[in-house]
Amino acid sequence: MVDGGWTISYAAAVFNVAWPTAEKWADRYRTCGPAAMEDRSSRPHACPRRTPRPIVRKIVHLRWKKRLGPVQIADRLGLAASTVHAVLVRCRINRLSHVDRATGEPIRRYEHDHPGSLLHVDVKKLGNIPDGGGWRYTGRQQGHKNRAATAGKPRSKHHGPLLGTAFVHTVIDDHSRVAYAEIHDDETAATAIDVLRRAVAWFAARGVTTQRVLSDNGSAYRSHAWRDACLELGITPKRTRPYRPQTNGKIERFHRTMADGWAFARMFYSESARRKALPAWLHEYNHHRPHTAIGKHSPITRLNNLAGQYS
Repeated sequence: MVDGGWTISYAAAVFNVAWPTAEKWADRYRTCGPAAMEDRSSRPHACPRRTPRPIVRKIVHLRWKKRLGPVQIADRLGLAASTVHAVLVRCRINRLSHVDRATGEPIRRYEHDHPGSLLHVDVKKLGNIPDGGGWRYTGRQQGHKNRAATAGKPRSKHHGPLLGTAFVHTVIDDHSRVAYAEIHDDETAATAIDVLRRAVAWFAARGVTTQRVLSDNGSAYRSHAWRDACLELGITPKRTRPYRPQTNGKIERFHRTMADGWAFARMFYSESARRKALPAWLHEYNHHRPHTAIGKHSPITRLNNLAGQYS
């Protein structure tokens, strides 16, 4: 139309577009040349009817502090629920899972930049399985019968067997999400220290030097023995704030994955059978299971790619 002298109607017919569309692109070319032929965003330059900033601040405040939904916020502020929802989406707090339950603030995620910079440690408690299977798969009635028939266990004052608890001591690398776990019959400081020593050696064998370790405020991790063992290993011990499991959230989420993928994934006919299945599941988790937080790769790939740079 500009260089060849075509009419608007003829160009529109040749390229199978509407008459206004042909004229629009011709005007762009006349004004700015070939650079104007790149498509532009259809977002308007100005939004005079956009929700005012004071109203946006009120919506965000009610979402953070009260955890209210769009309908409740709209009722309080005299707005349409669709308007409130649009503001929440724009502020990226449209889902309550994006908001910290303790403070109401948006969740701040962190990740250390190389393997070994920070190890998370924690203990997961699981009730031991009676011989014949637990109540989750056999039902309450049969589960109680299996529990009563389990031999070789001490008895309570009510003559029921004391099956005890399995304490899964877990260590997970903050950057790669590679996990190390052992099952013990207690969560004392001595046991936790032994697990830490073996975990540090396990990571060192894979080229990772441990610098820090983060734990909750359990008695084992508040002990002087834990502090002295960390200093002996050249590790800086750190603890989360009380009642703030979000800070140690990577290992908390790993425990959920471990429970779904191993502890309660299928029926085990004894506690020893479940414990024997843990190493195979850990290998699957570390070497084969895609992890969404690290680009759907398995954790060991990140460890192999970056460990040698920082060890």
